[in-house]
Amino acid sequence: MHMADALLSPAVGGAMWCASATTIAYCSGKLRREMDNRRIPLMGVLGAFIFAAQMINFTIPVTGSSGHLGGGLLLAILLGPYAAFLTIASVLVVQAFFFADGGLLALGCNIVNLGFFPAFIAYPLVYKAIAGCSPSRARIAVASMAAAVAGLQLGSFGVVVETVSSGISSLPFSAFAAIMQSIHLAIGAVEGVVTASVISFVYTAKPEIMPGVVAARPAGVMRAVVPVFLFMAVVTGGFVSWYASTNPDGLEWAIARVTGQEKLKGGAHRVHGTLAALQEQIAFLPEYSFKKTVVKSAPVPENSTQKNNERKTERSKLEISVSGIVGGALSLGLSLLIGYLFKRRHHPA
Repeated sequence: MHMADALLSPAVGGAMWCASATTIAYCSGKLRREMDNRRIPLMGVLGAFIFAAQMINFTIPVTGSSGHLGGGLLLAILLGPYAAFLTIASVLVVQAFFFADGGLLALGCNIVNLGFFPAFIAYPLVYKAIAGCSPSRARIAVASMAAAVAGLQLGSFGVVVETVSSGISSLPFSAFAAIMQSIHLAIGAVEGVVTASVISFVYTAKPEIMPGVVAARPAGVMRAVVPVFLFMAVVTGGFVSWYASTNPDGLEWAIARVTGQEKLKGGAHRVHGTLAALQEQIAFLPEYSFKKTVVKSAPVPENSTQKNNERKTERSKLEISVSGIVGGALSLGLSLLIGYLFKRRHHPA
């Protein structure tokens, strides 16, 4: 569900940058006052794990499309909404700048769609309401499924509103919304299953790390969990990512279904070309593959299902593994940096 710049006008993209920056500032202030220092390593390894997990597109049967884990809800359940939002923002920044996954103009939209909705709406209003203070495995499963679906439905609807409001594509609101909501209903169901499985395991094995359980948290409980998620991040990004589906993701598939075209070009505003050129210069593993040194004209921002599928097909296992490990390391480092910037001098009582 990562948006490309071609879908957005500079006005809408800029407004969403402001919205995401404001939310980041708000979360930073909350963490500065409330941060539990023992959760900082968990922020780092979960950032790495979510980066790796988002590399794995799973096939949606019958449709010919694919989806991937958003991760915002999982982060919110394990870290709380403020740390979760900053962690998912870190992952998206790494993806956009260093892997050209999602546009730079669209970064604010992607942070809001994949971070704000699960962390501040789906988690408190759906997950917590269903799971309660002392959840059973059954309640965790139901809560995870409902919250994951709700979060992705809101996020995909956000994509539709942002795209149509930009007015630079030919996508009609009603048809685009109908297809986006339906395909992300299926993707949300899969994310709910994955989230429920991880949370059920953590709650059964180490319930002390859950944000709502603080009184009896021993000093070493984080040290017992952090290596597990770090191992999962390395294995997922370095090896499991080899088997990701090459089908177009939900957004690409929806655009192709609505327009009947595999390639959708956006507006020719100078901002698009400037940001596309900047991203091309910065991204050293574009589309999770080694950078090719070719002579070509200035890049034109576009959302191309065909181009993305060709890149997915051409990538070698080495390129995928390197991308998964490097991206996970960058996400881990940036998430840790954020955590330590807001580190408190004393543990909370």
